[in-house]
Amino acid sequence: MSSVPTSVPKGERRATDGRYRALLDVSSAIAEQPTVDAILCTLRGVLSNVAAFQGAELFLLSDDGKELQFIAFDRAPDAPPVPKGTKIPVTPVLEQALREQKPFYIPDVAHEMLQYPALVPFASSVGARSAYVFPVSTSRKQYGFLEFVRMQGGEVPAEQLELMDSVASHVAVALESALARDHAEQYQRELARERDRLSLVLEINNHLVNKLEAEELFHAVAGSLRKHFGNELTSLWLLNKETGCVERKFLDFPTGKGILEKVAVAVPTKTFEEWWRIGKPQFFSTVESQLPPALREAKIAESLSSGVIVPLVGVTGPLGALVLDSRRENAFSDEDRDLLSQIGTQTSLVLENALAYGRIRASRDDLEDQRLYLESEIRSEFSFEDIVGKSAALRKVLDQVAIVAPTGSTVLLHGETGTGKELVARAIHNLSPRRERTFVRLNCAAIPSGLVESELFGHEKGAFTGALMQKKGRFEVADRGTLFLDEIGDISLDLQPKLLRALQEHEFERLGGTRTIQVDVRLIAATHRDLAAMIRNSQFREDLFYRLNVFPIEIPPLRERREDISLLIHYFVGRLSRRMQKRIKSIPKQAMEALVNADWPGNVRELENFIERCVILTQGDELKVPRAELKSAELKPSSARTAVAAGATFEDAERQVIIDALKSASGRMSGANGAAERLGLKRTTLQNKMHRLKITRADYSN
Repeated sequence: MSSVPTSVPKGERRATDGRYRALLDVSSAIAEQPTVDAILCTLRGVLSNVAAFQGAELFLLSDDGKELQFIAFDRAPDAPPVPKGTKIPVTPVLEQALREQKPFYIPDVAHEMLQYPALVPFASSVGARSAYVFPVSTSRKQYGFLEFVRMQGGEVPAEQLELMDSVASHVAVALESALARDHAEQYQRELARERDRLSLVLEINNHLVNKLEAEELFHAVAGSLRKHFGNELTSLWLLNKETGCVERKFLDFPTGKGILEKVAVAVPTKTFEEWWRIGKPQFFSTVESQLPPALREAKIAESLSSGVIVPLVGVTGPLGALVLDSRRENAFSDEDRDLLSQIGTQTSLVLENALAYGRIRASRDDLEDQRLYLESEIRSEFSFEDIVGKSAALRKVLDQVAIVAPTGSTVLLHGETGTGKELVARAIHNLSPRRERTFVRLNCAAIPSGLVESELFGHEKGAFTGALMQKKGRFEVADRGTLFLDEIGDISLDLQPKLLRALQEHEFERLGGTRTIQVDVRLIAATHRDLAAMIRNSQFREDLFYRLNVFPIEIPPLRERREDISLLIHYFVGRLSRRMQKRIKSIPKQAMEALVNADWPGNVRELENFIERCVILTQGDELKVPRAELKSAELKPSSARTAVAAGATFEDAERQVIIDALKSASGRMSGANGAAERLGLKRTTLQNKMHRLKITRADYSN
């Protein structure tokens, strides 16, 4: 490598018109070309008549001045294929050339290339070539070197070197202009990207402010993302922390075939968990990705090739993921990562607030449901407001209530209609640890069988004709409280298995829904029907009966607690008098005796209604009792009493009927055709009656 003088003695310089014309042509060519590559491609043609060389190559100096990068060339067809971007270190010789701004000559390019490891593989294909290397600099900056390559065959005349030196100066100016233009264009592109990014962020913010409904908001945001990124699909997945699965909340896929709609739940892979930990958008190829198998297959079936997952992470941990898919390969670039990351942060914040608001709203709705239910309970009319009585039969029931109330076990109340089964159920609830929660009741016989399921478990919007909105069932309203199901024997056989599952597993699904709802409910059931006989007749499930019959309580009819009738009469008279603004001070003795000795097949409910009629008829301060109506009730015969001696008391008649039934059943109290079945009583009720009426085996045995 030898130094080349930049000029020749004045006597030897012959400024010809051809060289000046060539220099002017170079200036014009450089001015017309938009890029450095285009400039170099024109040099050989412009200078071919003045300077013979086979190619021109440009090496750009790095900012730290330690490396040269091969960025542009105009090479001959047989030149070595050195790729663009190849970097070589700046040697001391190159440093000296830059410092002194003097060109130098390379007599053997192949030998010179052996000094640079990146160029060694190409040295053998160079052949016999030499080169002249000129610094490319302006007054503001040193840009690198311009190398003119030619076949070996002696040095170039000085006038040609001077021309090449001038060309290098022109290239330096053009390079400075081109780099400035590239920088300006790059800056314009960055400004455009920043404008588009800010425009997208602002557009999404406007959606967040203006859209109230979650689904409407999602589709608006998805439309903005599709316009910016050109993707076909946008979906939002939420993490169910109880099951560990991700559930698709929303899907926007206008050109889809409906295949992905069938995949609504997926189990996150370890890759998902790692992405959540990193918290940055991750690009994936559909075929090669670690997506859940069912989800990946559905995406492939929809011809989706690439996508990006934006993890949504809140303060308390992972929330879900925003997923964008495209039918184009490598549809997303690294330049999109920052924007998607910002959108993910924005979405995470909104989603976390929405989930928190959803929990608050759900709690508020629960309280509102309970408030409305309690108000309806307050407005409704109960048979009576408190338990009135002091008979032994009633005290036995209250003792059982005190025993079972704190346990939380299921209770089955059995008794005739009008005996106050609901009042006993309320007493159990009020004495239990659940007394601060809601007591919910449902009369299964008062609702059409087709609507009982909806009343118990609720329904989703559109579950059936007329289901215009979502409704919570009694099980949900009674969560952590008590549910009282009156007339449980009237529940259809089709509904009994679902009720059994809800009692055993403490979970159910709304009618028309797929989400399993967990509840903590204590059940109290009541019936006046013989469930054992219904089981024998295949009208009631035996397993459900055992689940209900954990702690049975028999509510005695009013005729078995006659000592309580007078107390109830005074209670009803006082309450009804205040309501009707009457002053009733006394009840005639004969009327009281008639009331106490009446049959009362409707029990307390019938007694209350009869007393209300008495109060209505009373004009003075003494209760007026229509004894004629009461007498007809006393004398109304029943199928069990067909032959009673005239003048016999009620107890005598009842005793005789029981003895006759026992004789007909050959002394058997229970079982098929036993005395209890003949009389329509439970075995325990029959035994209590026999004990009270002092019926012994000698009375009915042969």
